[in-house]
Amino acid sequence: MCAKIAAILRGKNKAYYTPHVDCGDNVIVTNCEKVVFTGNKMDEKTYLTFSGYPGGQKGEKAKNLLARRPEVVIERAVKGMLPKNKLGRQMYKKLFVYAGAEHPHGAQKPQDLNFNRK
Repeated sequence: MCAKIAAILRGKNKAYYTPHVDCGDNVIVTNCEKVVFTGNKMDEKTYLTFSGYPGGQKGEKAKNLLARRPEVVIERAVKGMLPKNKLGRQMYKKLFVYAGAEHPHGAQKPQDLNFNRK
């Protein structure tokens, strides 16, 4: 799902895709607390953060992070798939992730995309 979101943010679903131009769409992800990992990733995957100080590296299991802040799991996955430059940061600003079904973007009339596994 995150790979498809990253492709939409980059604009790869458009016929006029250009790598050096931001031609992607805004993406709103709802119900991110229902994300599912394959295999044992829920227990084994660790998200690391580093404060910059000696001994400042902390790790958190995916299960705990999903219970505490579910939107971070999708945001970090998508951000890792975007370019690491000004253009990628501009694309990342068009991603909105919400834990519940409610979001404040109703006035923009968003269209639904279903990424169901086949």
